[in-house]
Amino acid sequence: MELDPESVGMEVPILGSDSVEWIEVPILSSNELAATADADTCAPLTHDCASSIAIGDPPTYLIWIIHKDFPRTLELLELSAKKEFPKVGLRINFPEALSSSVFLCKNEIDIGSRSHPYLLYALTVAGVAYLLKLGTTSSYAPSSVIREFNLHPYGPISSAAATPTGCLVVGQNDGSLACFQLTLESTAPGFLQELRDDSGTGSFWGFMSRGRTVGAVQDLVISMVHGKPLIFVIHTDWVLRVWDLSFHGRLFANKMNGPTVAGAASVRLWVGQADNDSSIIPVAILYRHNSDISSETIYVYRLHCNVRDRIELLIYRSKQIIPIEDGWIDVKLISNKICILKNHGLVFLKLLHINAETVDAVWVDAVCYPLQEDFVADQLFQSSKHSSDDLLLITHSIFSSSRDHILPVVSSIFLRRLLLPGIHHNAALRATLLDYNRHWTESDFHSLTADGLKKEILSLIEHEALTGNSSSIFCCWEIFCARYFQNWCKSNAPCGLLVDSSTGTVGLIRKSSVSFFRSLEDIERVNDGSLDELGNIPSFGLDSFGKADCKLLAEMLRCVTNVSQQLGKTASAIFYELLISAPPVISSKEIIPRLLKILETGYSSTAAALWIADLGTDLAWEKNPADHKNLRKFSFDMMKSLHALHEKSGTWSRILSVIEKYLKYLIPRKIIQKFDAEVALDINASILVPATFQVAKVMFESALDIHLFLSYLVSISRQINMLHDDISKIQRELVPMIQEVIYEWLLLHFFATTPSESVAFEDFSSQLSLLQIDSNTGRRLCNEKLGKCEFTLAFIFLLNVRSSSKDQNHFSPRSIPSVEDIIDSVREFDSWTMWGQDGESLTVLKRVVDLALILLRHGQYDAVEHLLTIVEAHLEKEETSHGIRATDGGWCILHHLLGCCFLAQAHRGVHGVLKERKVHEAVRCFFRAASGSGSAHALQSLPQEAWLPHLGIDGSVSDAAWRLHYYQWAMQICEHYNISEGACQFALAALEQVEEAYSANNDSHDRAPFNESVSTIKGRLWANVCQFTLDLNLYYDAYCAIISNPDEESKYISLRHLINVLYERGAIKILCGGQLPFIGLTEKVEQELAWKAERSDILAKTNLYKLLYAFEMHRHNWRKAASYMYLYSARLRTEASLKGYQQLWRVLKEILNGLSAAINALHLVHPAYAWIDPLLVRSALHNEQYPAANNDVHPRSWKSFMDIQKIENEFVLTSAEHLLSLAHVKWTNTGTQTAPLELADLLIQTNLYDMAFTVLVRFFKGSELKRGLERVFSAMSLKCFPHIVDSSRVGDDPIVHGSPDMSSANQQSNGINQWGTLELYLDRYIVFHARLPLIVAETLLRTDSQIQLPLWLVKLFKDGRREKTLGMTGHESNPASLFQLYVDYGRHGEAINLLLEHEGCFGSMRPANIMNRKRPFGVWFPYTMIQRLWCQLEEMINSGHMVAQCKQFKDLLHRALLKHLQLVKMDSEGLCFISENKM
Repeated sequence: MELDPESVGMEVPILGSDSVEWIEVPILSSNELAATADADTCAPLTHDCASSIAIGDPPTYLIWIIHKDFPRTLELLELSAKKEFPKVGLRINFPEALSSSVFLCKNEIDIGSRSHPYLLYALTVAGVAYLLKLGTTSSYAPSSVIREFNLHPYGPISSAAATPTGCLVVGQNDGSLACFQLTLESTAPGFLQELRDDSGTGSFWGFMSRGRTVGAVQDLVISMVHGKPLIFVIHTDWVLRVWDLSFHGRLFANKMNGPTVAGAASVRLWVGQADNDSSIIPVAILYRHNSDISSETIYVYRLHCNVRDRIELLIYRSKQIIPIEDGWIDVKLISNKICILKNHGLVFLKLLHINAETVDAVWVDAVCYPLQEDFVADQLFQSSKHSSDDLLLITHSIFSSSRDHILPVVSSIFLRRLLLPGIHHNAALRATLLDYNRHWTESDFHSLTADGLKKEILSLIEHEALTGNSSSIFCCWEIFCARYFQNWCKSNAPCGLLVDSSTGTVGLIRKSSVSFFRSLEDIERVNDGSLDELGNIPSFGLDSFGKADCKLLAEMLRCVTNVSQQLGKTASAIFYELLISAPPVISSKEIIPRLLKILETGYSSTAAALWIADLGTDLAWEKNPADHKNLRKFSFDMMKSLHALHEKSGTWSRILSVIEKYLKYLIPRKIIQKFDAEVALDINASILVPATFQVAKVMFESALDIHLFLSYLVSISRQINMLHDDISKIQRELVPMIQEVIYEWLLLHFFATTPSESVAFEDFSSQLSLLQIDSNTGRRLCNEKLGKCEFTLAFIFLLNVRSSSKDQNHFSPRSIPSVEDIIDSVREFDSWTMWGQDGESLTVLKRVVDLALILLRHGQYDAVEHLLTIVEAHLEKEETSHGIRATDGGWCILHHLLGCCFLAQAHRGVHGVLKERKVHEAVRCFFRAASGSGSAHALQSLPQEAWLPHLGIDGSVSDAAWRLHYYQWAMQICEHYNISEGACQFALAALEQVEEAYSANNDSHDRAPFNESVSTIKGRLWANVCQFTLDLNLYYDAYCAIISNPDEESKYISLRHLINVLYERGAIKILCGGQLPFIGLTEKVEQELAWKAERSDILAKTNLYKLLYAFEMHRHNWRKAASYMYLYSARLRTEASLKGYQQLWRVLKEILNGLSAAINALHLVHPAYAWIDPLLVRSALHNEQYPAANNDVHPRSWKSFMDIQKIENEFVLTSAEHLLSLAHVKWTNTGTQTAPLELADLLIQTNLYDMAFTVLVRFFKGSELKRGLERVFSAMSLKCFPHIVDSSRVGDDPIVHGSPDMSSANQQSNGINQWGTLELYLDRYIVFHARLPLIVAETLLRTDSQIQLPLWLVKLFKDGRREKTLGMTGHESNPASLFQLYVDYGRHGEAINLLLEHEGCFGSMRPANIMNRKRPFGVWFPYTMIQRLWCQLEEMINSGHMVAQCKQFKDLLHRALLKHLQLVKMDSEGLCFISENKM
């Protein structure tokens, strides 16, 4: 007979059970045992298996797991209802592969041992038995191994069992049992005993060869019956034997009445606990048909136990048969039920009380608890072939006009479902990421927060989707979810059961997680279609329904199911996503009409285009008619069903009444709870949260289906003959009612599934937790888990739930809840969440505000934003029964809290446009909160323990005064989060309320007056406005705030702050650009700038002296502008001399710029007033408001009443110093009169000729200038002799960078270009001193008497005669001077040639020019020098030196002299003749 059990429950995963960190513990085998152990298999091979045991009261559950892929490893977990699910487990690694014969029990060897309360028996496939003492999972030590024994010499072992006293019992192929007391030595008496059925007695025998009298042991179980250990053994010959281990005697032997099919064999044995009242022991035996391995049957027998002097066992003839068609994983037998774990679910079958005469019982009352695989597949769109396609089609149909929202919504749906409680699994997700080559270590992966996982998955999907369109990304999501589901099933396969008959707890042990089972809520069973089958209305909690109404309800629910199936299971996912999205993608009012349009007309054209893109044109054409056919069939079936429903009821009004009754059962129940003990975040909480999610999901989807059904009825009301009153009732009563239900379950679903966000360190709540100021352990654990996927918002609420009611122990941590307790605890939690502790009727806003405050205390700003956004959208619907602006101030509190969340989000990591949007929303919410009715009382009633600071208002205040205080509070909170834009808006808003608030409080005697004046309040607020606008770089607005400030002291402080900020940000130039209106603040601005300039770094990039210069120039204060620039130059020189800057030339360049600016400014002043007094300007800064700096320096160079000439002189000296610094030559101004001359010498030495002449011309006049020029040109002449200059230098020639004077000097070689330089400057400055050519020639000849004077120099002597009338005389540099030099330095040839040239020039003149020729004889002629030359020639002839040449020179000189005398005589006679004729 095939079983078809009713589904009555669901599997509930324990959140966090997939995140266990394992402590690796190696078990080392002794060398002796390793040498003697045989490699052959001695014990049965293992497979994926697990089991558990409950120890103590309240029970502690020990779970062990063996994986087929890692047969040597045994994983141990310790579960306690008083603690959370263990974060750490033991992973014991044995030397050989383990068999499934592993036993955990209480340690009765060392009774009362606290360090090792547990015993572990383990048998390897090689036959080595281990006995270990275990402590808790965190205190295990290798020294706890107390025995290791090799059983291989005793033959193959078919099965084994153990006792808490150290006894290991093994079954053998000869049908005997071997009992090993592992606490004794192997040679000690009593270590080994044999139990063998020989002549009806059990005796102690050695292991000698005997004839086999019984079948081989197939399986054995040790069970405690009336305090005695009994061994139940099933043999291959179907004989069941029972042995009393206390005296090693047989109590029972009987061949069991099994299957009549040939070839059936007994495989497994299970023994239930003895019922003390009825003395019945249930025994179950599994038989397998060899002809068909998959065909197995369990026979359940009953043994009657009589306790007298010894235990007597009798078997009943009756038996119960359970066919196993599709295999099994684990079986547990308890007193009145048998639990069979299959691949698809857990089946519970009740053991019936059967008369002794009945041989075979007909099996009834079977129920099933489905496993989580189907639920996970459904959530990941893997259960149906087209479920994921429906998601994309419905999304395209809803967003047909705004396709930009499709991808974010689809990705958000997939991502949200992957992280749902029970769906998210660490091992499966890590394996899936590994499939995409995303490698994570186990520790790093466990450390990821929910946000980190979201970013990782989204980046993977975006990387995989190359085109970026909705179709490609959707395909990537489909593939990812398919792989994830495969990995989920592979890494999380069921292995065994955890059953505790004492508490009714039923759990499932999976490969990498643990879960428990719960019963279904009444509405869940109704939605499963069980209403028609059972017909027992009270069993479903629908007490108010009669039999007729129940039939109508069943028909109505079938119609609702048809609507739901037409849209598919994805409609609820899209609906949920659109409701909780923040900000909303579309209005919540538009979602239902768009879904209804799909029901009426099918998918939109944009959705149909997807088929063409994905399937191609041909397949798309085939798909479209199929969709239209399906739509027509749905419409026809619905019309037919609705008409049938109407005929059964008679009127639509009756149907609507049934629906109204049904809706009341969808509302979360109100349960009055009495709490006084705090609930810790224990394992019960980890079960409650996913169970709440499961119930909320079903309820939410059920309510949505009803909503769609009612909307569909309205849309086809004419076709189904619905009256106007019925339509009105749907729209005015039922739809608002169902919207309330949807809203309530939406919130519960949101709380149970939304991961918490990690809290930043700066949050106040987290700081308390880190400092452990809050002594509550649960709260500390909460802060540690914040941000993890498994730690949802519901856990935070659980910290506020307290329970001690004797008749409501579902929150009690005494034991893990049973299948019924779980659903009861869900109901209590739902009631507390929606209605509060007392179950009183609270407004929507009131309860939501309470929940939001709880979340705010834990820094869950994103969650609060979503929560309040959902509530706001819900309240704004026209159908809601609550007013939008309730007079109790709830609306104000909602926006107040929402604004606080936006501010916190803007402060915590968001940037750019998103941050601007958050700030804008926060400001909007705060303004709405302040403007609402009753806001003053409502917002002041907020609890003090929340992170929100108290507003500081006591007593009665006017509306304007309240808004003033509130805006100031909002300003301060924005300032706290560094959100200057919002703070500025609230400061301006507060300014608008000052006058009205002040007058309203003064006019009322009941209100306390302000402690400050209006000007003081405005001054403080305007100062804040200035600060905030400066933070936003709105300098013009900041200055406007300053000039608007009525408080003078505050105004000047703000002005100083403005200048400081502008200076620090490099925007100080705005003060002198004419953009700011200096209304009465000009002098203050100038004083601030000057005071700060004197105390700021003189070499700062933004120089305030320059700014003051521009500031004064813009105001046409030329003299002040010049004064500030001179002060700048003076400070630069002073600090340069004190600090010794390495790059002095840069400082000198700045000094030059300052002096130049000062000179330019003074040139704009009338010459009579072109002077400055820098000391007077500086002293003006040192008043009582601007104290002098401690490091003030009074440079000696500062002189009062500096005129423009003095500044120009300083400019020239500084220019020269600057050029010298470029050449790495240092010069210090001594202040003496000879300093300029010394400077000129140094400049000449450095080849800075232009600067040298500039210094001379600037500082010397008349004879002093001539002497200076002679000195300079003499030095320049010497530079034409490189060998002389080089020998006189110490070190290398200086190299000048950037000097225009040295551009040629850098290229010269051996003084070649010095001649050109000398010629250039001599020609330029000869107008200042005509003797300069003579000085140059004399210097050259003095240096080298044989030097050939350059032609240009000789020409200067010859061309010195104006109009050629002065002969050899005239200017100081004339031919006579040159002739004298030639003679003085023995240059006789050049002297004679010069004389001959002169005489020839004048002798060739015509008689008409006799007056011009005669004129030279009226002045000096070098007769003396000619005579001196004559004498020198004679001396040389007499000395015999160059006689021939000297005689030749003498003859030439003699002829020249005679010719000159003749010409003089001729000219004299001519002049006499001319004078006589005139007479």
